Amino acid sequence: MLTTATILVPFLLGGFQVVKAAPKQVIQLSPQEGLEIVCNAGRSTTVTVTRTVEVARTVSVMVTTGAPQASVGVVRSSSGLRVVSSSSRTGTVPSSTAGSVVGGGGGNGTALRNAVYFTNWITHVLYSFADIASNGEVFSSDTYSDLEKRYPTDSWNDQGNNAYGCVKQMYLLKKKHRQLKVLLSIGGWTYSPKFAPVAATAAGRKRFCSSAVKLVQDWGFDGLDIDWEYPASATEAADFVSLLKECREALDEYSAKHAKGYHMPITIACPAGPTHYGQMDIPRMDKYIDAWHLMAYDYAGSWDSVSGHQSNVFLSTTNPNSTKFSTEKAVNDYVAKGVAPGKIVLGLPLYGRGFEATSGPGRPYNGIGEGSAQAGIWNYKDLPRPGAKEFWDEQAVAAWSFDERKQEFISYDTVRSAVEKVKYLKGKGLGGTVFWEAAGDKVREEESLVRTVVREFGGTNKLAGALNLLSYPVSEYDNIRAGMP
Repeated sequence: MLTTATILVPFLLGGFQVVKAAPKQVIQLSPQEGLEIVCNAGRSTTVTVTRTVEVARTVSVMVTTGAPQASVGVVRSSSGLRVVSSSSRTGTVPSSTAGSVVGGGGGNGTALRNAVYFTNWITHVLYSFADIASNGEVFSSDTYSDLEKRYPTDSWNDQGNNAYGCVKQMYLLKKKHRQLKVLLSIGGWTYSPKFAPVAATAAGRKRFCSSAVKLVQDWGFDGLDIDWEYPASATEAADFVSLLKECREALDEYSAKHAKGYHMPITIACPAGPTHYGQMDIPRMDKYIDAWHLMAYDYAGSWDSVSGHQSNVFLSTTNPNSTKFSTEKAVNDYVAKGVAPGKIVLGLPLYGRGFEATSGPGRPYNGIGEGSAQAGIWNYKDLPRPGAKEFWDEQAVAAWSFDERKQEFISYDTVRSAVEKVKYLKGKGLGGTVFWEAAGDKVREEESLVRTVVREFGGTNKLAGALNLLSYPVSEYDNIRAGMP
């Protein structure tokens, strides 16, 4: 007998949540869009309901299950977090808006890193994005979502100055999952133009780093992720080095005083295009960076005159027009500049780039068409499109789909791509995987790229398990300072 019930779905982390269905009044929210969930009541059922598109909220949804009390796992959600890798036993629950994701790696038998929203499967979350003021001050870009939003488990009667919102939820997850580290991500594509003038002066760099560290100490985070896209000159490259040095020293000073020497990492999102990384002073940067998150995607797109593969590992000799760039060249160039392979984290896209009115990869096209994420961009979960067939380029290590009738070519990674890329990164001794962005992944485990990567790493026992930091004695928030008792 089917039972209709309403559940309150938490969207805060976009991570895997299990809740008990209980009869409750349905609250209609708008704007609405599809939300897929999985109900496990003796058998799996996938239904489509509505959800709010607002960042970091909860929403009541009606679910039809096969039992009065059914366990429900959210498999698609919305969030304001950025990632570093993920997976779930029942289905992937990656978060949208801004996210990369980091998985295992390191070909030397050491512990591997895996990061994303699934707290029992990950090692790092990059919380994105903090903004930058003209004087260098790093500040919250959404104080309501970060600090003020009250969730159902939050009390309205607490005394003192307390953090709520995503910041509180992150800290609670860190307490529950001690391998989970949270890094404050600053910049990103939107705020990157603000880096250059701030990094150009000693005062700007000092203000940037001191305010960033203050957010780390106040919010109960573990380190920094700096996402400057991209330094455009030798002067800006030198300023980037100085900025990294200042932040490294600021983190170390804080840790020595208040965290018993706990190492607070610095990571960066780094380009795979030679024009961009050629501007960077990689050897001097490297001493201040714990992990380089290589954005090994967007090799082809609407800016090109011919269609192409957007995330191929190698160049194609049989169809050179289809591969203007390659991951192999980027990795080799970073290593040649002195970066240890184990510090490079390989990026995989969870989306595809479309090309219309074309006969295939490396051919002229006319337009990029529609998309499920934005024009010309399709989430991996929506691919291949109806009527399209999937193809594989063994030499380039690249997958794509092609619709003969529509003359539509879409470049994206598949399960086979993920398997081959894990083989590649293991062979190179790289440090893991980064996904942009987790919300694009598929629900079914056998189709999930993130889950595939975790499996190919050898499972969660291969992931790094170093403990996070829970003591923040000088946080301005009473509940974080007290350790969320």
